[in-house]
Amino acid sequence: MNLRRKQQEAPELNLIPLIDIVFMLLIFFIVTTTFNRETEMRVDLPVASADPLVADQKPLEISINAAGYFFVNRVAVRDIDIEALKRTLRKEAAGLKDPSLIISADAKTPHQSVIMAMDAARQLGLVRLTFATLPQDDSR
Repeated sequence: MNLRRKQQEAPELNLIPLIDIVFMLLIFFIVTTTFNRETEMRVDLPVASADPLVADQKPLEISINAAGYFFVNRVAVRDIDIEALKRTLRKEAAGLKDPSLIISADAKTPHQSVIMAMDAARQLGLVRLTFATLPQDDSR
């Protein structure tokens, strides 16, 4: 019979499972987090050497991004067709007397999108048409 006292071992705290759980929670939160996306669209304007336009009233502005999507006064047009663009232009031009129209097209915008914007303006009788550009840098 062994009557000797067993030596008690110091209790251990195993941290490996705790680290695994924290790591899994971190991965979960990274994957499920939604990041804020800017709602502004990016338009890189072409360059031209012309004087800026001075307008007496606030003009209508059609912005076209590189993918060919239309925005009228910073409001997105739902469809990429001429009828939707005309409806939006008609709504924004309501109450304006002989409004001027500025087309701000990205330098990489498809040519068809710019022609469609010009055609919609012509069909609505908007004849005061201007294209937005960046001023040409004289140091080139």
